[in-house]
Parts: sequence; C-alpha cells; structure tokens
Amino acid sequence: MKKILILLIIVSLSLFSVGCKNTTASVNTNSKVAASSENKSNNNSTNKVSSNSNTPNNIKTQTKQEDLKYNNEGIPVLMYHSVKYEKDNPVRIPVEKFKEQMKYLKDNGYSTLSLDELYDFLENNKPIPKKSVVLTFDDGYKDNYENAYPILKEYGFKATIFMITSCIGTGEYLTLNQLKELQQNGIDIESHTVNHEKLNTLSYEKKLETLKTSKETLEKLLNKEVKYIAYPYGNYDDSVVRAAKASGYKLAVTTKGTWSDKADGILTLDRVHISGFSDLDNFKLRISTPDYNK
Repeated sequence: MKKILILLIIVSLSLFSVGCKNTTASVNTNSKVAASSENKSNNNSTNKVSSNSNTPNNIKTQTKQEDLKYNNEGIPVLMYHSVKYEKDNPVRIPVEKFKEQMKYLKDNGYSTLSLDELYDFLENNKPIPKKSVVLTFDDGYKDNYENAYPILKEYGFKATIFMITSCIGTGEYLTLNQLKELQQNGIDIESHTVNHEKLNTLSYEKKLETLKTSKETLEKLLNKEVKYIAYPYGNYDDSVVRAAKASGYKLAVTTKGTWSDKADGILTLDRVHISGFSDLDNFKLRISTPDYNK
C-alpha cells in the first residue's frame, strides 16, 4: 500500500504543470525519488492497421478456449504520456525503451485491445486472449504521433490517446490532421477534459461543462462518438463519477497503480503506470503480475 501511495504522489507531481502555454515544462519533474520506486512523422495514411491483425474479434477461430480469459480476471491497462527522452523525467519514456517494450509484447504473443473491446470484456464478459494489454497515452503529445505511432503501426498494435482539447494544435501537442490520421489508423482518440482540470476541485456544473465540452469538441472534429475519458491527475470523487456518467461516458480510467478489473467500477478503472525510469524487467513484472506493487 505504501508503494502505491508513493507512486501516485510521484505521478501527480510529475503532471502538476500540464497545460498548453508552457509545453516544454508540461511533463517536467524533479522526481528522482521515482527511480527507486520504478526501476518521423509519417503522413501516409494508407497503411491502416488491419482489422485482422492483433485483434480479439476472431477469437473463436484463432484462439483456443484455454487461452481465453473472462471478466473474473483483470487486465493491465498501461498508462504512457510522452514518448521522448528528457533527463530525470519519468513521465517521458525514451523512444528506444518504448520500442523495446512493444517488441517484447509482439514477440511474446500479446494482444492489444481497443477501449471498445475492454468495455465488452468488463461489462459483457466477452472473452479475450489471456495475454492482452491496453495501451493508453495521456495528454496528446505530438511525439505520440512522431515517435510512438510508427512503432505501433510496425507491430499492428491498437492504442488510445486521451486528448486535452484546448491543446490541439498548440506547442508540442497533436494537430487536428495528426489526430484524424491516428483515428483512421487504429489509434482511438478520447477525452482528457478541456484544460486538464482537477475535476474533484470543481463545482458540479463546472465538472459537467468540461466533460461535455471536451466530448462534443472531439466528436465534431473527428466525426465520431467519444465514449471514454481519463481523469486528469487521476483525481475523482463521487460527483466526478456522476458527472462523467451524465455527460455520456461509458468508461473512465484513473491513475491507480494496479490492473483493471470488474471490481474497480467501469467509471473508475485502475491503470499501470509505465515510467521512463523502468527497465524491461520491471515492465515484464507489471504486465504479468496484477498486484505488482506488493
């Protein structure tokens, strides 16, 4: 429990200054303590991720029954932010380290799930391959397109980016054209509020305003339904959950450091933080052990 609390504090401090005006410092941190707790651009949109590649949709024909799991078990939902090197910043993961992790997933038979598939697994008990993960990226940094996207395409992986809508096209954040290309090629774009607000500090009316506005903005820009959200800083309370539900979200994720499972509640799912300080052994532990912090 102490390790989990330490990790949550570190992540919160790391993300404290997220915003669009000072993008260089937006994921900056002095959290050297975290090292002890956790060991280009490609504009061609024709290379779409195949619907038959790395997907559980054809489970019945491609996966044996004993290789499936149901929602009495959990799943690691991995949380990334920036894929770019910055010294002493655990929120930024170097490109080489990210590729090493994705290669490990591919070489070891892991499937990546969309949030639609995660929702069906948790809410409808739709079986998934035992070795499944969900890849998520918070904030919407441009390096997700420049550095992570080519690697995800190479391995045929699905992922989700939670976008701060006021940051679109500013500083080091994703442009609208990049978001459109990502959405068309297996990388789902979902909500991370308008201004990365600490939702539990807002009035209920302000909660509804940012939750609804960010959802409607993305729906208009991308011509799609937005159903999922990541709470900024992982902060929420009962009124945040009520507001998320009232705003039309079906699933929400936090920053709690364990696997996601049905017991979390569909609007308060845990995630597994992947630090830039973590080595491959620590990554393996986190994707293979639900209570890796114990």
